[in-house]
This record gives sequence, C-alpha cells and structure tokens, in this order.
Amino acid sequence: MSDYAPQGFRMLPTVVKNLIIINVIFFLATLVLERQGFYNITNMLALNPALSGRFHVWQLVTYMFMHANVGHIFFNMFALWMFGYVLENYWGARRFLFYYLVCGVGAGLVNLLVPGWDFTVGASGAVYGILLAFGMMFPNERIYLYFLMPIKAKWFVIGYALIELFEGVFSTGNVAHFAHLGGMLFGLLLILYWRKHPFSRF
Repeated sequence: MSDYAPQGFRMLPTVVKNLIIINVIFFLATLVLERQGFYNITNMLALNPALSGRFHVWQLVTYMFMHANVGHIFFNMFALWMFGYVLENYWGARRFLFYYLVCGVGAGLVNLLVPGWDFTVGASGAVYGILLAFGMMFPNERIYLYFLMPIKAKWFVIGYALIELFEGVFSTGNVAHFAHLGGMLFGLLLILYWRKHPFSRF
C-alpha cells in the first residue's frame, strides 16, 4: 500500500469526525457522572502508573478519550481536525485510524516509564503523532504560528519536539511531555516501517 490513498477530499472526514464525537461524549459523561457524584470514571479510564494498583491494560486506549477541562479538549480536538483531516484524506480512513491509535498507545507506554505522576488523560500523544506525520508528509507546507507567522511544517514539528524535550527534562508541571514525545516516536517508527514495506497491511 502506498502512502497516498485518495478517497475524495473532505474537510471533516469520517474518522476525524467520529474521534471528535467520541472525545466529546467521554468528556460530557465525565462531567455528568463525577459532578453528580455517581461514579469516578476518571479512576477507571485514565492512564494510571503501572505499579499504582489502579492500572488496567485498557487504560492505554481509554485515556486518549479523557480530558481534564474544556481548554484541554478544545485544543486537542482543534489540532486533531487541523492536521488530521489532511492526513485522513491523504492516507485513507483505515490507515489514519490505525496510525492515530498506535501513536496514542505508544505515548501511553512511554509515559508508563516516567516516574512521579498520578494519572494521565488526553489525546495529546496521538495528536503529536499526527503533527509529526503532517511534517513528514508535507514538510514544506506553511503553518501559520499563532495565525500570523508562517513557518514550514518540518521546522514547526522539529521546534515542537525540542520544546517538549526541554520541558520534559526541566519542567516540574503536570503536563505529560514525554507522552507527547512518545506519540511522535511511535509515529515516526510506523511511518518509516510503511516506507520500507509499502505493501504492508494491518
């Protein structure tokens, strides 16, 4: 299978649309269940440390659909749409979905190796994988930083990766920077594999 699998260009293709819908449903369900005191869904679906006693293998998938607040889900879903719709049109739905899930799970696996955190939620690892893919597929495409400053996608991606590495090493905040890098790493490995085995199936 080649990289390019045209299926007609759409601004909101099927996988991106459904991923956004599922994330919004999970977010609203979390608000309703937890604010009303019915059930702490975060404990069950967020990614917990491997030795915490709260870790379950399904959390490597479900944590991608959980978000901490409105700003968190808005920016993740905006980035998913902004870069994802181009990639889904370019790759096709099946390959795009497979890539997204691999990046998200890979980000979670990398995060499990990092000490000192309580739990992790968010699609950011998968989204950073999508950002990496966009930079590799369209390296000279211009992205407008803060909607004002044009920068080529390849430099945009490299810059973000370096920022995440710096923040991961030196920051003391609660952002899972190494999960972001993990999503990019697994995305890179998968794209390189596809390029070496262009007729692979999954």
